Amino acid sequence: MRPDNQNFFQRVYDIAVLIPYGRVTSYGAIAKYLGAARSARMVGWAMNASTGIERVPAHRVVNRKGILTGKHHFQGTDLMQQLLENEGIKVESNQIIDFEKHFWDPSKEL
Repeated sequence: MRPDNQNFFQRVYDIAVLIPYGRVTSYGAIAKYLGAARSARMVGWAMNASTGIERVPAHRVVNRKGILTGKHHFQGTDLMQQLLENEGIKVESNQIIDFEKHFWDPSKEL
């Protein structure tokens, strides 16, 4: 990994830890907040690489439609969904119900 990627990943983690309990955000919202609006995929890579970093709530980061696209990176088939449901977020068919209600936009809230 190039040092600039490590720096970007750390910046992603610094935002991810601020996502409130019971709320979610999107890869794109984090990228936009970091001034890299076209880097949503890199935010996804950062979330994938966060496995084992206990303080990073990667389960709270989903795609722009509220779909749990990163769920296959969690141990167990439904761990991401279980973690979200433990926070009061309903999920059906890998998609967050009332996504807009749970959405946390770092550009507006930080």
